[in-house]
Amino acid sequence: MSGRLSTAGRLAAAAALMTGMLAGPPGEALAADTAATAGCTMTSGSVTAGGDHTARVITAGSPPTVQEKSRYADIYPAGQPRLSSLIGNELVLPSPGRGYYGNVVIGSGLYSSFYIVTEAGEIDPMQHLNSRIGGGWSDVTFLDASYPKSADPWAVVHQYALHSNGTLTRWDAKGGFWGNPQSAGGFSAVKTMALISQTATYDTFLANTRGGALYTIRLPLTAPMKPIVKQVRAKTWQGFDALVAEKCGQYGTLLLGIDKDTQSGYLYAVGHANGPATVIQGLGKVPATFADSVNFRHVTNPRSGPLLFGE
Repeated sequence: MSGRLSTAGRLAAAAALMTGMLAGPPGEALAADTAATAGCTMTSGSVTAGGDHTARVITAGSPPTVQEKSRYADIYPAGQPRLSSLIGNELVLPSPGRGYYGNVVIGSGLYSSFYIVTEAGEIDPMQHLNSRIGGGWSDVTFLDASYPKSADPWAVVHQYALHSNGTLTRWDAKGGFWGNPQSAGGFSAVKTMALISQTATYDTFLANTRGGALYTIRLPLTAPMKPIVKQVRAKTWQGFDALVAEKCGQYGTLLLGIDKDTQSGYLYAVGHANGPATVIQGLGKVPATFADSVNFRHVTNPRSGPLLFGE
């Protein structure tokens, strides 16, 4: 499946792939030489059952290595968060601390989350807010944000949500106000996604289906939103309940697949996406336990860091 597909075409192709389910992690060959990806890192975050924020730095290698980072307690009410977007962090001036921010779905509500960690490593109780944006989010199954590379705090942030009926929606968020919603249907087979590319004209997600296929979904930044879908793999990717991606090299992607049934994570080096010709190398099982139900990409200075360019 490649090129621009109609909604009916996407549904038919996804349904056909539902018969190709295989058990276990994806069958990509382990890389014999990880020199090209060695040193690439990502920070994978999670929300615990108790509402804490955790983060760990995962470094590509053979095998991958993990460094556990600080854990910040009681960010959310215990047991209530369902989804989280990217969580960014940056120095907050004149306050001598670092601000952490992102969006989270708690129950049926969407919330903007913000807190400051002081130089002493403690959360400032006066600077910890979970502000409700709106309701009606009980059917949302995926949430993320694409930040522009811009020093302008009013530059548009693209906010994305996938609904259980297969509708994918993008909003233009500016200064905390969400507007210009654009939607496209036909993605009911998608299990989860990860942002892998950000340009001035499109964002691209890597998505797996319940039938095991792996696709790129390019979303041009135009109205109406007309996705361009390409199949990368036809089977074996259904085991992952969460995907976390980070840039690796100029054109590649470091991809973490999380299997919540086994509480395991597997790392992959993904070449610049090009449909079925995309090179994917398995880097092995990550030596850590992934026990938390909410996972996200953790990014320092998302407005000034390098943009993703995996497709």
